[in-house]
Amino acid sequence: MEQIRNFAIIAHIDHGKSTLADRLLEITGTVKVGTGDQLLDTMELEKERGITIKLNPARMSYQLNGIDYQLNLIDTPGHVDFGYEVSRSLAAVEGVVLLVDATQGVQAQTISNLAIAKKLNLAIVPVVNKIDLPNAQTEETLNELCQLLDCRPEQIYQISAKTGAGVKALLADIIELVPPPNSTSDKPLRALVFDSFFDPFLGVIAYVKVVDGQLASRGRYRLCASQAELTPTQVGCLRLKRLTQEKLGNGEIGYVATGLKNLAQCRVGDTIAQSDQPSRPLPGYQQPKPMVFASIFPQQDKLSDLKRALEKLQLNDSSLTFTPTHFAALGSGFTIGCLGLLHLEIVRERLEREFAVSVVTTSPTVDYRQISEGWEEPWVRLEIVAPQRYFGAISELAARYRCEFLQTDYLADRSISYFYAPLGEIIVDFYNQLKSVSAGYASMDYQLYQYRPADLVRVDVLIAEEPVDALSQLIIRSKAESYGRFLVERLKSLIPRQNFAIKLQAVIGGKIIARADIPPFRKDVIAKLYGGDVTRKRKLLEKQRKGKKRMRLVGKVEIPGEVFVELLKRD
Repeated sequence: MEQIRNFAIIAHIDHGKSTLADRLLEITGTVKVGTGDQLLDTMELEKERGITIKLNPARMSYQLNGIDYQLNLIDTPGHVDFGYEVSRSLAAVEGVVLLVDATQGVQAQTISNLAIAKKLNLAIVPVVNKIDLPNAQTEETLNELCQLLDCRPEQIYQISAKTGAGVKALLADIIELVPPPNSTSDKPLRALVFDSFFDPFLGVIAYVKVVDGQLASRGRYRLCASQAELTPTQVGCLRLKRLTQEKLGNGEIGYVATGLKNLAQCRVGDTIAQSDQPSRPLPGYQQPKPMVFASIFPQQDKLSDLKRALEKLQLNDSSLTFTPTHFAALGSGFTIGCLGLLHLEIVRERLEREFAVSVVTTSPTVDYRQISEGWEEPWVRLEIVAPQRYFGAISELAARYRCEFLQTDYLADRSISYFYAPLGEIIVDFYNQLKSVSAGYASMDYQLYQYRPADLVRVDVLIAEEPVDALSQLIIRSKAESYGRFLVERLKSLIPRQNFAIKLQAVIGGKIIARADIPPFRKDVIAKLYGGDVTRKRKLLEKQRKGKKRMRLVGKVEIPGEVFVELLKRD
C-alpha cells in the first residue's frame, strides 16, 4: 500500500499529455526508449489527430532510494467533449499532474480540470511543458499558474516532454507528493468501475480501482447497481497490454474480465462487491448524457450494416445512444446522441473507417424538451479564456449568440469570462467565430447548467409544395426568418434545374417566411421550323407552356442525395 501511487495527467487539448506519458513509460522501463509516440493512444484517429479520445491506464514499476514503487498512470482526454472521461479518471486516483503548454499558457480546460481535482481533494503537481520551444513564454506561464494555484514559481516543474528534460526529476517528486491510497485491506471488497468495454471472447472487461479489500480471480462478486452476479475469468493489470495475476490488492488499479455479455450490466460508476456480503456502493457519478443529436442515413441496402456498426461502437462508448428514425427524403436511419460536435465527428469517421459504412448526417441539434407551457432548451455555463485585449470582441460575439454575461476574472494578462449560454447557439459555429475574433488565442469550456423556457418555432421546407421532413428544424423565433432565407437560397443553388419551375418555400405553420424559385430549362421547340407562319411557332410555344404547367402540378422533383450532403454539411 505505501508503495502504490495512482495519478492522472490532466491538461487542455494538445498540451502534451500523451507525450509526457510516453516519457514516463520509457524512464520506468515499461517500454524501450524510442518505441513510438502516443503509446497510450491506441485508436487510429487518436494517433492521426494527435488527441486523446479514450482514457487509458498503464502500470509502471520504478525504484527510488532503494524502494520499489507501483505507479498507476491514467492518460486523459483534453477536449471539452470528453470531459466525462476526465471525471472517470480522477475518481480512481489520489493525485494529478496539471500540465500547461508554455507556448499557450493557461486555457479553459486547464481551469475546468483543476476545479474537478480540487473538488476531489487530490494532490496537484503543477508542470509547465514545452520549455524547449523558441516561442515558449515560460515566465508568463509560471506567473499564471502561481496566481491560479496560489503557489511559488519554484513549486512548479519545468519540463520538455518531447526531449525528456526535467521528466525524471518530476517522476521522483510525483512519488513524494502524491499520497498512497488509504489502507483498508481488512474491509470487504469494494471496487470502483471507472471504464468498461466489450471483448468478444472475454465479455465485458471493466477497468477498476480497488478501494477496499481484495479482488481475486474466480471469486463470487456482484455489481451493486445492476445486481449482476459475476465470477471473473481474468484479473490483472495493464502494462500497455493486459497481464493476468491472481488478485488486485487494496489501492491497485487494473482490469476484471467479468464474463458478462451485456455492457449495461457493468455501468461506469458501479461498485463491485462480494456477493455474500452487503456493501454500501461507492459514491459514483452519473452516466454521461448526450448533449448533441443528429440523424444519420446510409445507403438503404446498408441499413443493417449501420445498425451492427452502431451496436459495436456503443459497446466501447457508453455515452453514444441511437434510436431508429425515418425521413421520406432520406429513408430509414438512426438518430444518434453524442457529447458534442467532436464526438459526433469521431463517431461518423469511425463508421466510415472501421465499418466501411458511409452516411449522410443531418444538422446537429440539442435536446429540446416539450412541456405543457411550450418548449425548454438546455443552457450551459460557458467559460472563455483569452488575452485581455480580445475581451471586447468576445463580449460582442457572446451577445449575438444570446449569452448572458456573469463575470470576468483576470489571470496575468488573460481574462477568464463566464457566461450562461444556450447550448443550441454555441454547438454549430460559435467556436469558429470565437477563434476568428480572438486571432486563434481564445479557448472555451462549458458544462450543462439548466433548462430554460424557449420561444421555439418549427421551420418546415416545401419543395414544389411538398414538405421535406429531413430539412425541418426547431429554431428560436427571432432567428427563424434569417434561417429560412438562408435555407431556400442554399437549396436554389444546389437543386438541379428541371423542365418546369420549382417553388422553394420556408414556412412556419401556414405562414411563408422565405421563398425562392428555380427557373425551368427551356427546350427549343421551334428549332425544327424553317420559316413559315408565325402562328405555328405560337402554337408550339403555347403547347410547351401548358405542358410545363401540367408538370408543375403533377410532376415530382427528383432531388439527388448529394444535395442533402452539401446542404447538411457543417464545417
